Amino acid sequence: MRTAFTEDLERITEQLVEMTRLAGSAIARATTALLDADVTLADTVIAADHDIDRLREDLDVLAVDLLARQNPVATDLRTVVTAMRMSADLERMGDLARHVAKVARLRYPDSAVPADVRATVVQMGQTAERIVAKAGSVIASKDLAEAASLERDDDAMDALHRELFGKLVDGRWEHGTQAAVDVTLVGRYYERFADHAVSVARRVTFLVTGDWDATIDREDEEDAQVASHTGA
Repeated sequence: MRTAFTEDLERITEQLVEMTRLAGSAIARATTALLDADVTLADTVIAADHDIDRLREDLDVLAVDLLARQNPVATDLRTVVTAMRMSADLERMGDLARHVAKVARLRYPDSAVPADVRATVVQMGQTAERIVAKAGSVIASKDLAEAASLERDDDAMDALHRELFGKLVDGRWEHGTQAAVDVTLVGRYYERFADHAVSVARRVTFLVTGDWDATIDREDEEDAQVASHTGA
């Protein structure tokens, strides 16, 4: 019985890592679609979000089944419950990649990203890819040092977000209100994408140490507010 339970926990971990892979692929393709005004690629990102949603649903069903059948306690209970919370973070990351792709689709055949902020958006996309890949590694290895390093990656994303916003408000913006709104939304999507990866890392830290970081709760509340504004 214990062997089967351990195998189910390993399956949950594998599903979480697969969700990071899918979210990484989604944000990479969404960034390309956004920059290149590639509506076909944007559509593939939007359609593929269902794959991440389905993985979350499957994982949550398995987790609830484990709770019902095995009645886990202590570390095992923390593992199952934390996995469900991480799946929610990763599902949300997929949603944010979909939002980026939807901006690309909305502005087709034009690019939603003016030339003078293109380099910043490129860096945000690259940073997002690096962060989600590291989140997958942290889930698999439960390496606390690597989990902590995600905070620094998030700092880099925050700096890019501030840089992008600075270009919108420095008085030299010449691309109109529509482009300003698009760039503002896109910047926010990338910034929140990184925040969720950090949340995953903090949940792994909680899983290993049992020490809860209250900032996760505040970020969950903030994300709910963002979702209400985007219709997610």
